[in-house]
Amino acid sequence: MVWQVRLAGLLGASSIATGAAGAHLLADRDPTFLGIWKTAVQYHQVHALALLATAAAPRSQRARLVAGTLFAAGTALFSGSNYLVAWHEDRAYGRASPYGGLLLIAGWTALAVL
Repeated sequence: MVWQVRLAGLLGASSIATGAAGAHLLADRDPTFLGIWKTAVQYHQVHALALLATAAAPRSQRARLVAGTLFAAGTALFSGSNYLVAWHEDRAYGRASPYGGLLLIAGWTALAVL
């Protein structure tokens, strides 16, 4: 699916940009929050590749659509909220993280069962 390849490219590029920005802009921050930033980058990168892989997965079109949508939304919620937590050094911004994580798990599950 073309949208998945394009979005995966954007997610991959933005994961590199956020990783580099964090390395430079957050270097003097509390190590706990820098670790949260690094985790967000890692999940961002892994799920950019997962989204790309769904476009070529030998599964049904429905499985690719559902998994791709769940990976995109889950990455936005999980990594996005963790970027906010690390940037503002305020855990209150992380309320969406568990929901993002559940969406990522659901994406992997969709690939397995649909």
